[in-house]
Amino acid sequence: MAGFTDSSRRSFIQRIGLIGAGIGLTSSLPAWAEGPVTNEGKLTTVKLAWGQTAVCQAPISVALKQGFFKKYGLNVEPVNFSGPTDSLLQAIATGQADGGIGMALRWLKPLEQGFDVDLTVGTHGGCMRLLTPKTSGINSVRDLVGKSVAVSDQASPLRNFFAIQLAKQGIDPDKQVNWVQYPADLFGEALRKGEVQAIASDDPQGWLIKKRYDLVEVDNNLNGEYHMMTCCVLGLRGSLVRDNPAVAKAITQAIVDAQQWTADHPAETAKIFAPYVPGNVPIEDITAMLKEHTHNHHSTGDQLRSEVATYVNELKLINVIRPDTDAQKFADHYVPNLLVSNLQPASHDHMKMS
Repeated sequence: MAGFTDSSRRSFIQRIGLIGAGIGLTSSLPAWAEGPVTNEGKLTTVKLAWGQTAVCQAPISVALKQGFFKKYGLNVEPVNFSGPTDSLLQAIATGQADGGIGMALRWLKPLEQGFDVDLTVGTHGGCMRLLTPKTSGINSVRDLVGKSVAVSDQASPLRNFFAIQLAKQGIDPDKQVNWVQYPADLFGEALRKGEVQAIASDDPQGWLIKKRYDLVEVDNNLNGEYHMMTCCVLGLRGSLVRDNPAVAKAITQAIVDAQQWTADHPAETAKIFAPYVPGNVPIEDITAMLKEHTHNHHSTGDQLRSEVATYVNELKLINVIRPDTDAQKFADHYVPNLLVSNLQPASHDHMKMS
């Protein structure tokens, strides 16, 4: 794969028309986060994109409410993000936001194409579920052969993850499984009508559908070798990491602290986050979801590089990542050493991955 310089990255982004694009970002400062800030003049203001309805991003509400950002000298302006997470990556790469959390299996392909975003911490694992009725006869991923599966889109990280599990067993996920696109809020109805035999969904939708329709969870992204791997990652604007690594480190550490607080206090986190979950979901249900996620798993440095490299190689199995992309060089490039005493932001000069 050809190397990307900073200038070629900017040229690439400009060519595909991303700069200045409106992609569902709106200012969103919750009422409890407003008001005077102690020593505000000494704080560095950053914009953090936040998918407010995604329960796996509940720790951001914790960081705002519990003061983790201020602890590290940050005045965070949360920006409500309502679009798909690949558009969130575009927002970060083009400077509309300084950072945000998204799913690794959605972001790695755009990063391969040259988006200027660094991955500084894996935030948690365990929000992807493969669900089916008890009478479906589907007891494993292998049983999806010849069946129809509901997904939110054909590039969905859920589709990618379960397609990888099929490919590992010698099954062609493109030819032997029918992936059908539906709006997420129609998954349950599609299943009820028999239009699909299984659904691949993330939380909170997946957890709630499982409970509402009394479904069986055939597989998820905490089984086997994935039990301590991240699924979501914090991405920061590449120029921020290069030009102001101290601020990048502060954002990352605040997120790590909030993730751990969430793992230690799931019920309290659920209370903080509940106002953002549509449909008046009971706090007990949000708590249960959070307990099933591994918010105590916040990989950085070499550990995150290992996980990213694993995903890159797995995405090659389903023809998402190019076969000549060097997974380790990719990971070394996009995962900087921020949370170490001697800051080492990733170099963006003349990267080559093959």
